[in-house]
Amino acid sequence: MTATRERPSPSPEVARAVIDPKSYAAWDGLLDTFDALRRDMPVAWISPSEDGVFEPFWLVTRYDDVMQVSKDNTTYLNHPKSVVFSLNEGIEFAKNLTGGSPHMVASLVTFDAPIHMKYRKLTQEWFKPKNLSRLENEIRGLAQATVQRLVDAGPAVDFVPLVSAPYPLHVVMQIMGVPEEDEPRMLMLTQQMFGGQDDDLNQSGMKDLPPDAITQLVAGAVADFERYFAAITAKKRACPTGDVSSIIANATIDGAPLNDRDMMGYYIILAAAGHDTTSASTAGAMLALAQDPAQFARVKADRSLLSGIVEEAIRWTSPVQHFMRTAACDTELGGQPIAKGDWLMINYVAANHDPAQFESPRKFDAARTPNRHLAFGAGAHQCLGLHLARLEMRILFEALLDRIDSVELAGEPRRSSSTFVGGLKTLPLNIRTA
Repeated sequence: MTATRERPSPSPEVARAVIDPKSYAAWDGLLDTFDALRRDMPVAWISPSEDGVFEPFWLVTRYDDVMQVSKDNTTYLNHPKSVVFSLNEGIEFAKNLTGGSPHMVASLVTFDAPIHMKYRKLTQEWFKPKNLSRLENEIRGLAQATVQRLVDAGPAVDFVPLVSAPYPLHVVMQIMGVPEEDEPRMLMLTQQMFGGQDDDLNQSGMKDLPPDAITQLVAGAVADFERYFAAITAKKRACPTGDVSSIIANATIDGAPLNDRDMMGYYIILAAAGHDTTSASTAGAMLALAQDPAQFARVKADRSLLSGIVEEAIRWTSPVQHFMRTAACDTELGGQPIAKGDWLMINYVAANHDPAQFESPRKFDAARTPNRHLAFGAGAHQCLGLHLARLEMRILFEALLDRIDSVELAGEPRRSSSTFVGGLKTLPLNIRTA
């Protein structure tokens, strides 16, 4: 099969919107764009308006198509192209830095079979519910301390910097054996890696820097992460404990220890991705409850509703907004011929707001069932930490509902400008405590 048919392409304005970080901050407009694309060209060819800015790719917006790509890890690969949308300049910088790889960080999300499963199995059991249940009391203590800080700051608060940003960071750092005094450093490095597109989140004046300088700053953050976790590795090899860092530091693949690049990538993906995504979902859940006092009252009275709140928040916010895949062979998707080597963006925001799968998808519906969203991905690359994310959110909202009688918006929430990991960066609230 060859892809010779004319490719369906949206207007240059729509193509730009799909890759513009600011589009993801203007949420309703973005969803309008995806609705139109899903209806008119669910597998659309996005090509650059200027030669050399970025490599063209297929944008996949329909739930069924995104699910198909996510589960078919033979036809759609995470390698050899970048697994996150990047400008060509950034990809070339990564190749020069790594000696040829488009991935600045080598990790679970960049590996294909058979190496992917070998690395995943190293910590897979650790992140299963049976093991995580041992951490519930520890996480509950972190949640209660976080809620106490919120109550002390009230009644007018910004939920994101007080609760939804620091709480998941505390949890994942504790799991990794990182001392609390080092958490600000981890947060700063994470925001340099994932918040570089947003003027308020990168904490480094990136808004005033050209793209090549931003790329170098991100590379510097990666190097800082690596230096930090090299010291953690030495410590955990000398004196292993029960945390996940000890597993990584002492792991072997095919009888040999992990090489430095892969080991550091493992640390980085757990440390960085392990809290930004849960932070976004947590803020999304609180926004929904603040907008619907009746729903807040119902869940406060009946905690069995919490699992629905958590799951719907994850779908509604879709913190990981896309991943990229590369076609391993000529194929077809959504009626479009895909050529070997073509790059594809599977957009989770679009898929999780597909009305063919979710009735009234823009409505936050805690009773939504079934809720087979794609916010955690699907197939072999489904999020390793999905059970931890659900556990963290449930415990936090139990603590919040114990202490807060009512909550309402106190201003306009604002989303971050980011094409990859996104969510609320401000959530002004008025809270009334019990």
